[in-house]
Amino acid sequence: MEQNFNQFDLTPIKRQMKEDLKQLVTRMENCLKDLDDENYCLLKKFEDIREGFAKSEANATSFYLKYYLAPFTDKYVDISTTIQNLSKHQQGALIVVERKVPLEDSLVQSGTPIGATLTSFLLESIFIPGSPLHDGAVLIRGSQIVSAANILPIPTSITSVEKLGTRHRAALGLTMLSDALVLVVSEETGKASFALDGKLYPITGLM
Repeated sequence: MEQNFNQFDLTPIKRQMKEDLKQLVTRMENCLKDLDDENYCLLKKFEDIREGFAKSEANATSFYLKYYLAPFTDKYVDISTTIQNLSKHQQGALIVVERKVPLEDSLVQSGTPIGATLTSFLLESIFIPGSPLHDGAVLIRGSQIVSAANILPIPTSITSVEKLGTRHRAALGLTMLSDALVLVVSEETGKASFALDGKLYPITGLM
């Protein structure tokens, strides 16, 4: 259920995103002008533009995750820290954040009850390889870790998810049936992403 957790002022991040994008547009327009000068090499400018895109993508990741999560949990920073650490060490993870729609047993097959206040240390410890709870989804409600080792519905008739791993397919499956946000870290690549409304988005450079 939605709670009064929206403690983040997203205006500065959004303002920075707009400024970053304007600068990128200006840089690309300058590249078009410089292209007419055959004696000018654009490679350094391409490098600067690439770095600018990376910065913009990192800001966008922070903005959208805070926008989607802040009204439902005050543990955004702990969740963000966990995702960064798990990604760095290529530890697979599947984390469900309940939003407006209650996640009943019909959507999430209950695993092991936890019932503890969420901290990054506790959340990370659940996904330590070999841990009896790591192979499944953690359910977060508000500031609490409700349970671990939960089983999520996996879509079988959507061809676009056939090439994805089990965690990513499970994330998409649940978000097709609810408004939950599901965070995923790939064990194979360490890449992080989140699913919402049946779509998967990359997580880059969390801030």
